[in-house]
Amino acid sequence: MSSATIHEAKTHLSRLIEQVEGGEEVVILRGKAAVARLVPVRKPRKRNLAVLKGQFHVGPEFFEPLPEDELRAWNCEGE
Repeated sequence: MSSATIHEAKTHLSRLIEQVEGGEEVVILRGKAAVARLVPVRKPRKRNLAVLKGQFHVGPEFFEPLPEDELRAWNCEGE
């Protein structure tokens, strides 16, 4: 992990970004105190829900309206 003062970071931002793109973290200092950290952005992993295919079943009753008493139980207004 490398570090740079705010002045160095403003002057050499492109170089610091290249370091971060290479997987390195860069700490930005104000004087001797660390105030920020440049880190690589993680790419989101793709989710594959197909692995769950056939594991469960949602019947048509799932989409039916809830009875009034159950709706009242879920609707906590006034409490």
